[in-house]
Amino acid sequence: MTEEPTPDALETPEAEEQPIKQRKNGLYPGVSDELAESMKSGWADTELHDLSPIEQAPDTARRRAALSARFPGERLVVPAGSLRTRSNDTEYGFRAATEYAYLTGDQTENGVLVLEPDAGGGHQATVYLLPRSDRENGEFWLDGQGELWVGRRHSLGEAEQLLGLPAKDVRELAGRLGDATGPVRAVRGHDAGIEAALTDKVTAERDEELRVFLSEQRLVKDEFEIAQLQRAVDSTVRGFEDVVKVLDKAEATSERYIEGTFFLRARVEGNDVGYGSICASGPHATTLHWVRNDGPVRSGDLLLLDAGVETTTLYTADVTRTLPVSGTYTPLQRKIYDAVHEAQEAGIAAVKPGAKYRDFHDAAQRVLATRLVEWGLVEGPVERVLELGLQRRWTLHGTGHMLGLDVHDCAVARTETYVGGTLEPGMCLTVEPGLYFQPDDLTVPEEYRGIGVRIEDDILVTEDGNRNLSAGLPRSADDVEAWMARIVAQRS
Repeated sequence: MTEEPTPDALETPEAEEQPIKQRKNGLYPGVSDELAESMKSGWADTELHDLSPIEQAPDTARRRAALSARFPGERLVVPAGSLRTRSNDTEYGFRAATEYAYLTGDQTENGVLVLEPDAGGGHQATVYLLPRSDRENGEFWLDGQGELWVGRRHSLGEAEQLLGLPAKDVRELAGRLGDATGPVRAVRGHDAGIEAALTDKVTAERDEELRVFLSEQRLVKDEFEIAQLQRAVDSTVRGFEDVVKVLDKAEATSERYIEGTFFLRARVEGNDVGYGSICASGPHATTLHWVRNDGPVRSGDLLLLDAGVETTTLYTADVTRTLPVSGTYTPLQRKIYDAVHEAQEAGIAAVKPGAKYRDFHDAAQRVLATRLVEWGLVEGPVERVLELGLQRRWTLHGTGHMLGLDVHDCAVARTETYVGGTLEPGMCLTVEPGLYFQPDDLTVPEEYRGIGVRIEDDILVTEDGNRNLSAGLPRSADDVEAWMARIVAQRS
């Protein structure tokens, strides 16, 4: 990667590899008038014509219409966000804000969607973007974010064709918003410049209402979203198969080999992983969010792999399997695994339209509490255990969450519409019970300590029940062992 320029650097041969940024007092030394003049011309016209709209353009238009209907007469501002510094002059990879991507289908940094209220009702939607880099003023090669350095971006005309709405220069937006009158709502936390321009026009309460509405709007997925989630899951299934193929190499290295193997599938078939992959072997499986992935992978241990591919449209899968590294569960591992599988079966069976959201969690927890009582790890009866929540020492977490553009989608929806609500066709959620016996838990027999098991699938609520989007991965202990054996046989 090239470095940002310094005046001294421009005096060295390496200076030719540096983006040259403008200063208030002119250009860096070493840029001749002749070079500057040369860089203005001699470039082919690359404007793209007759572009087809993105696949989700009809869906984003419908989503914007619903947003317009909810907040009539108000200006609505939804930013994509901007690049954030990782270290010195390098940035983190950009990921557009969920609300912006949901309403536009666009993923470019610095973009802003604005819905301007019409006098006769409704709104006029406009997306504000950075246009192509200016060749005349040298922006495209003098600026470190110029297209010569970071690649071509779409012109405003191209963006209009792709997104199906008017596009304007985002550099003019702050001034327009500063001069605007009337009520305004904005999605906060993504663009400090836009928020500064709206300082005296918005309130935290009104903005939170906008954010909550957009979160609740995503509770029920449309057909495009369901197809994207299935695509994410299908790639994830292939990623899990990739991992089983290289378990022998992971044993020779560490959990990082597993992480890297899955990441390759995510980058080849999608945009990225949807969240930090949990590649937890042995006792690390008892740590819910183990993302260090720097531990050993040993035969005889379990590998808890919680990972999901994010599609190029930013929809993510979220799947977990707990695999025997050797290919075969020990009797105790199988006993614990079977209990979790039984709990998951009960949870999935409870997912159906009209059911309470909490039903699948309650069904799974009841199974786990029953097994813990049977094993003598907690004093019954089961009803007492559930009433006091005593099983939670080993079950730890809720049994699922909504899934979509975020791995924990719709997170700011109101309680009454989410965890206190009712399931509807088109909702997509995870069902992921687990049992975790910490290595230092003296309340359980020693042989239990350090065993963690979770099984997680992505479940779509349908008109007549549910569909397991991740059914391509086996779940029962027998099926997991047979599946792993087939893959290992093909490897050899």
